[in-house]
Amino acid sequence: MATLKVPPNFPAPSEDSEQLRKAFQGWGTNEALIISILGHRNAVQRKLIREAYNVAYGEDLLKDLDKELSSDFERVVLLWTLDPAERDAFLANEATKKLTFSHWVLLEIATTRSSIDLLKAKQAYQSRFKKSIEEDIAYYTSGDIRKLLVPLVSTYRYEGEEVSMPLAKSEAKLLHEKISKKAYNDEELIRILSTRSRAQLAATLNHYKDEFGNAINKDLKADPKDEYLKFLRGATKCLTFPEKYFAKVLRLAINRLGTDEWALTRVVATRAEVDLQRIGEEYQRRNSVPLDRAIANDTSGDYKKFLLALAGHDD
Repeated sequence: MATLKVPPNFPAPSEDSEQLRKAFQGWGTNEALIISILGHRNAVQRKLIREAYNVAYGEDLLKDLDKELSSDFERVVLLWTLDPAERDAFLANEATKKLTFSHWVLLEIATTRSSIDLLKAKQAYQSRFKKSIEEDIAYYTSGDIRKLLVPLVSTYRYEGEEVSMPLAKSEAKLLHEKISKKAYNDEELIRILSTRSRAQLAATLNHYKDEFGNAINKDLKADPKDEYLKFLRGATKCLTFPEKYFAKVLRLAINRLGTDEWALTRVVATRAEVDLQRIGEEYQRRNSVPLDRAIANDTSGDYKKFLLALAGHDD
């Protein structure tokens, strides 16, 4: 699966903003022109285009896109055009609302972003909504899910590759003890998942499997219907193999009776500049179908064209 293609000789942001303005004028919107520009610009370029548009026309590009577009195409274009930190802040806030509540979206933001990207998202959240993401998550969630999710979103993990094997062994043993006693919400288990670096966690969970015979997520399937255990398994997967987690989200979004466009849009828009290529490889490995073909078969129109542009397959 290809990565997002950015033309080597792309126009200046002022030219892009002028073309986008033209796409909004006249009878009907020129969706193809919007796709050809925004679908092929990286985060820095999109930010410059928004700034140039505001300077030239005194208006917010996002608001004009909102007026001109509709449905799933509108949502994917708007999410994509947002700065990544603004996008995460918007998605997190939306995930706390009654009609669009999703602790899974909150989990993704808390566990699959780098420490600096999570910090930027939290800053963007405070700037836009005049409160902290932590307080909203704490208010809108409850029980064991809140007990795990608040520390996950509050942390600033070490991002290096250094690993302590003695620590990995001792914490693998500790995790096994807690899971054996079904103490799934134990503060030590939550401490390990919410503070250790990804490299350290990977070493710990590898030792867990070697020492005790099962991958940790297999031992966390004591009750397949338990929502907290499902959430705990999702957290370990996001922290250690995010491409596997997102490949499953996409499989469930595409293989349903009726596509889950919100999940499909969210994953493509948030991962296109991060690891969508690896997610696509994992998707094909598990489903024997290339991700771009699965997307093309399950979507249509401008929405399909934009998703495929982000996936690098719009030729």
